[in-house]
Amino acid sequence: MKPTNLTIEILQGIREEGRQTNLRLDETNRRLDEGLRATNEGLHATNDRLDAMRAELSQRIVESEIRTATALTALSGDVRELTAVLRQTQDLRPRVTQCEEDIAAIKRRLG
Repeated sequence: MKPTNLTIEILQGIREEGRQTNLRLDETNRRLDEGLRATNEGLHATNDRLDAMRAELSQRIVESEIRTATALTALSGDVRELTAVLRQTQDLRPRVTQCEEDIAAIKRRLG
């Protein structure tokens, strides 16, 4: 079978369409690469913001724990002082009762 002009033209047309398809594919690949780069940059920026937020939250938690520990220490001291006052009050209770009874007896004698 001898190649004819029509066969050659068809094959040349197919070859040209193949080249155009390749050009379109190259352009599509370029746009996809740009989109991927932009997406990656966005993800990196998001990761950086998340890392900064995590560091800030960690610092806030530490500060909060320090404030809580300080408050608990102060409360512990207050409870100790209150316990001492209550012990002193309880230690005086018998004396107060005796004094009240003595006062009542004096009032009865005088009165």
